[in-house]
Amino acid sequence: MENETSILRFRGPWGVPIEIAPSVLFLVGLIVMVNASAAGAALADGVILAVILVLSILLHELGHAWGAMVQGVRVDRIVLHGGGGFCRHAAAGARASELIVAMGPIVNLGLWAVLSLGAEAIWFSMPDPTQNDPYVYLYVAEWLWFAAHLNLMLFALNLIPVQPLDGGKLLHLGLLRVMSEARALQVAGAVGLVCALVWLPAMIVMFVTFGFVLLFLPNIAMHWHMVRGGRRLDRLRRR
Repeated sequence: MENETSILRFRGPWGVPIEIAPSVLFLVGLIVMVNASAAGAALADGVILAVILVLSILLHELGHAWGAMVQGVRVDRIVLHGGGGFCRHAAAGARASELIVAMGPIVNLGLWAVLSLGAEAIWFSMPDPTQNDPYVYLYVAEWLWFAAHLNLMLFALNLIPVQPLDGGKLLHLGLLRVMSEARALQVAGAVGLVCALVWLPAMIVMFVTFGFVLLFLPNIAMHWHMVRGGRRLDRLRRR
């Protein structure tokens, strides 16, 4: 999905170029279609759900961009696609990369906190149902709760220690603080490989239990090459 030709380009906050890939339309259409098939669900609800998801992903990537820019690292573009998104920036050292990578999940966690407080505020300010119709208050509060929990889910998902998710990158960067480059690459690859192997069974369980799956599959081959690359690098350094 990273090689898609963008269908929309515009300047975002801080002048960061933002591109929308065609697969985003597929994701939005899928969400709207699945939601519309649910009993009693309105088409507008599916659209709102899709908009919340895309905006949450965009804010996540803007978090990465901010983490880069405050450290003087050039941000080339942000691309949103059907499987999520990515922030393309200039090369950065391990220490600078820690903040860049961490800022994405931190933004989602912050959104969860702010949206949850907003939902609570609306809930407690709801008028007496015997005096006024609380429907609008309930409707807004429910969507804020949904957006809050969606961002909490994105936070947890991105911390799974598998590449190219932020959790996999943070694991590798953290290991570089306590072990050699070769060993860190090998350990991060092995952990990611285990996660990648159980990903598909986990998605099947998620679909059966909750009725949805994530349009993302970890690259098993990449993690295997990380393990092998770490071994080769370790052997070269021993010579």
